[in-house]
Amino acid sequence: MSLNTTPAAERIHIGIFGRRNAGKSSLINAITSQNLAIVSEQKGTTTDPVYKAMELLPLGPVMIIDTPGIDDEGELGKLRIEKAYQVLNKCDIVLLVVDAQIGLTSEDIALWRRIQEKNLPAILVLNKIEMLEDMQKALLTVNVMKLTKHCLLVSAETGENIHELKETIAALKPKEIERQLVGDLLQPLDVVILVTPIDSAAPKGRLILPQQQVLRNVIDNNAVAMVVQENELAQALLKLNESPRLIITDSQVFAKVSQIVPPSIPLTSFSILMARYKGTLYNAVKSVRALDEIKDGDKILISEGCTHHRQCQDIGTVKLPNWIRSYTHTEPEFCFTSGTEFPSDLSKYKLIIHCGACMLNEKEILHRNKTAVAQNIPMTNYGIAIAYMNGILKRTVSPLPEIAKLLE
Repeated sequence: MSLNTTPAAERIHIGIFGRRNAGKSSLINAITSQNLAIVSEQKGTTTDPVYKAMELLPLGPVMIIDTPGIDDEGELGKLRIEKAYQVLNKCDIVLLVVDAQIGLTSEDIALWRRIQEKNLPAILVLNKIEMLEDMQKALLTVNVMKLTKHCLLVSAETGENIHELKETIAALKPKEIERQLVGDLLQPLDVVILVTPIDSAAPKGRLILPQQQVLRNVIDNNAVAMVVQENELAQALLKLNESPRLIITDSQVFAKVSQIVPPSIPLTSFSILMARYKGTLYNAVKSVRALDEIKDGDKILISEGCTHHRQCQDIGTVKLPNWIRSYTHTEPEFCFTSGTEFPSDLSKYKLIIHCGACMLNEKEILHRNKTAVAQNIPMTNYGIAIAYMNGILKRTVSPLPEIAKLLE
C-alpha cells in the first residue's frame, strides 16, 4: 500500500523518545530526508506527540511519532511526560534518543527499562557524535553497552550512520501475520451484501473506514459485493437468484436488518469483524454479559478510537446509552473517551464498551484490552453489545465458529 492508501492503523508505528534537546526532531528529519519536524535550540519545542504518516524505505508505510521530552518540568511538564509514555502503548518500534555529549541520564534509563518491560523492539540512539572525540565515543559506547547492545552512534547534523540506523530499524520490522477481515470466510464468486446506513453521522461522499476495508477484502478474494442501505435490503434480496453467502451490516441497524434477513442467511457486523481482525473479539463476547449486572449509578465507559464530530444521533454518546437504559431498565452513569484518551485506572467502571477500533493500531487496542483484563473490568464492543441487547448475538457470531463456541 502507498502513503495515500494505507490507513494509519495499518502502518508500522515508530516512536521517537528522549530528553528535551536530545535531537529527536533533528533525527526524524535526517531519517526521512525531509524537514518534517520543527528543530529549535529552545527546550520543549515538541509539546505534544506529533504523528507523521509517510513512506520510509525499506520499511514502507509508517507512522512516525515525535514525543515531548521525558525530562520536562512543572505540572504541565508532568502531563507532557505522561503523554509521551502513553505513546509506548501503540509503538511497534522504539528509538530512544540520547544526547551523546551528556550520556545516559536517570530519565533515559527509566524509560529504557519501561521499554524492556513491554518487550518492545528498540534501539538506543546516541546522537550528536559530531561533537565528540574518538576516545569519548569509545568510552560512551562502553558505558552504553552495559545497558544494551542495541545501540548506534549517529549524527543527525552530518548524517553519519543514519543509513545504518534506517537499516537497523528495518531489521526490527514486526513479522507480518496474514489476517483477513472476512476473506477467509469466502469462496470465489460468493455474494456478500454490505448494509451501510447513510444518515446524518455518515461522512459525506464516502464510506467509513471499516466499510471500505471489508469491501476491498471481499473483492481481493474474488467474491462479489453488493452495497445497499437498510431500507433497500429487502428488495435487494429479492433480486438475487440465490441467497448471499453473508450479510454484513452496520451494528446500529442490527435490529432492523435481523428482521429482514432470513435465519438461513449468515449475518454479522463490521465492528464484529473488526474486533476479530484486531484480536479483541474473544474477550468482547466473554464480557458482554456484564450488561445484565448493571445497576443504577454504575459507571459505563464508552470509548471510541477516533475523534469525529458528534452528530445529534451519535451512536456512542446517544444511541448506545439509550439502548442500554432500555435493556437494563436502569440509569447508569455514562463516561466517554475518544481518540488517544483511555484511562489507565479502570477500577471505577462496571463495564467498558469500545468501538471497532478501526482507527487504532493493533498494539493500542490490545493494550486497552489487556489493561481491562488485568483490572478485571469487562470490556466488550459496539457490535457485540448491540447484538446481545437485540437477542441475536449467537446468530451474529455464528459465521465465526471459533467464537460461536463461547456461546454453546
